[in-house]
Amino acid sequence: MSRPGPGALISINGLGFPPQNLARVVVWEWLNEYSRWRPYTATVCHHIENVLKEDARGSVVLGQVDAQLVPYIIDLQSMHQFRQDTGTMRPVRRNFYDPSSAPGKGIVWEWENDGGSWTPYDMDICITIQNAYEKQHPWLDLSSLGFGYVIYFNSMSQMNRQTQRKRRVRRRMDLAYPLTIGSIPKSQSWPVGANSGQPCSCQQCLLVNSTRAASNAILASQRRKMYQASGNGTGTGTLPVRQSNTFNGTGTTLWAGGTGPPGGAAKGEPGRSPGGAPGGNFSRSQSAPGGAQLPRQNNLNRPGTQRVAVLSTRASIPPGVPALPVKNLNGTGPVHPALAGMTGILMCAAGLPVCLTRAPKPILHPPPINKSDIKPVPGIPGICRKTKKKQLKKSKNPEDVVRRYMQKVKNPPDEDCTICMERLVTASGYEGVLRHKGVRPELVGKLGKCGHMYHLLCLVAMYNSGNKDGSLQCPTCKAIYGEKTGTQPPGKMEFHLIPHSLPGYTDTQTIRIVYDIPTGIQGPEHPNPGKKFTARGFPRHCYLPDNEKGRKVLRLLIMAWDRRLIFTIGTSNTTGESDTVVWNEIHHKTEFGSNLTGHGYPDPNYLDNVLAELTAQGVLEPSSKD
Repeated sequence: MSRPGPGALISINGLGFPPQNLARVVVWEWLNEYSRWRPYTATVCHHIENVLKEDARGSVVLGQVDAQLVPYIIDLQSMHQFRQDTGTMRPVRRNFYDPSSAPGKGIVWEWENDGGSWTPYDMDICITIQNAYEKQHPWLDLSSLGFGYVIYFNSMSQMNRQTQRKRRVRRRMDLAYPLTIGSIPKSQSWPVGANSGQPCSCQQCLLVNSTRAASNAILASQRRKMYQASGNGTGTGTLPVRQSNTFNGTGTTLWAGGTGPPGGAAKGEPGRSPGGAPGGNFSRSQSAPGGAQLPRQNNLNRPGTQRVAVLSTRASIPPGVPALPVKNLNGTGPVHPALAGMTGILMCAAGLPVCLTRAPKPILHPPPINKSDIKPVPGIPGICRKTKKKQLKKSKNPEDVVRRYMQKVKNPPDEDCTICMERLVTASGYEGVLRHKGVRPELVGKLGKCGHMYHLLCLVAMYNSGNKDGSLQCPTCKAIYGEKTGTQPPGKMEFHLIPHSLPGYTDTQTIRIVYDIPTGIQGPEHPNPGKKFTARGFPRHCYLPDNEKGRKVLRLLIMAWDRRLIFTIGTSNTTGESDTVVWNEIHHKTEFGSNLTGHGYPDPNYLDNVLAELTAQGVLEPSSKD
């Protein structure tokens, strides 16, 4: 397998510097909610690099080069991306790669998502795929990079090793990422490219400048209060802190020099410490007099998703001062959400109490319910199902299982076997790797229902790598032969009726499903037998409408639970934690009274979608079976 090119070189302040006179391709990346670094496009990276050459402490308006990124701004000093309409902040980084790697050639590898659009791979994975492609490898296993997928280059597809599900992948030529040699030019004055020192009057730059000014005001206000508290606690008196030029605390003006309009950039900016933090006159390595340590970095520079509302200072409110509400942050009113957020930040910096209208929270659970109001679901026997540890059955002969569902083909066509990627007229790619009595490497068979053809030895190898439950799934069309079972660990499933309605189903009551799986030890069918697995977020509550289709879904979910198909053990897409219980491609609704996360109601297509997912797992009502 090919490996990524040289890793990133990141300096202390977050701006990477390649060795002197060594050419490197520059890729700017942002950290998503799953702790994955996602690359910006080459066009955006060229734009960031151009701004960086002008002012290493400036801000980059991404909407100037990409219409889809209009709300986003990058602050180069704090190395954070700021979304103007929501106040969300995410870390960014500047990464370096070899010029001969995929980004240096303008090559982008993408996979097709459920919506039919294309999503680029992380840059290290893209480079690994391109290296294998250039070496003409027939396939590439991404397990060593922490992803349970195999890339097949002949069919340009990606297969999930656990579920055998395939997606299309593509290789696309795009603009090459920017090339740099040596260190970055010294930073220049703000704003970028303006020799007169006057700020740009466009709305984007006004918002950028107001964000910077608000940040400086908060830093100055917080440091004054924290130094004063430290001084009073040690008996040394109030610490001398230099006043911020952005907010001088006298009440005369909020903008340095008085020349900047509200929302625009101040003419003068506060001094900056060697560590890159705006505001006060102490460096990060210094300690305050009297043994008090310097306060930690401001919220604006903290990693992870941040909200502007969190930036408000927790100062004591003088009696008689009214709380001034700053609303319309959800975008429903006439005031632009970003301007309302900036107003709230500035009022906090001035010591005024602010009441921010918070974003709505998801309604995960129904109101409290008396036990006497909980009823069985009509037409569904029982209220609970339990699964125990998998009973070790006598292992079925893999050859017998494969032969049960296949017919021999005497004269196979000159096509690829999509398992080993060798031609069907030649021997299986598993020749010499897997030996099985009675299965010659050149034997080819055709699956009975779908008619797809493979080497018998390849199907035996695929069966051995799965659950070995006597069932077989066509890797091309996903047709299931036999009864498919999964690797769900032991647990309990409860289901009952509650006297509340879901959004979109006001005339019906609600079926509540409660899944509970404890932590335990992985069995032989799991990724790491003998190792402990975790079970986060249990018990998990899920909801269905109590109508004919909702009860049908419940019956099939009970069947899927008995077959151990609802959950599996793997890596969480949300937290990145491995060896933990995760959902197994059968979607559930865990939001009772809202749909803010996409896992709630109303969703008129959900019942049809989950029925299709259950069908894909081979879970059908008895009358629907072939």
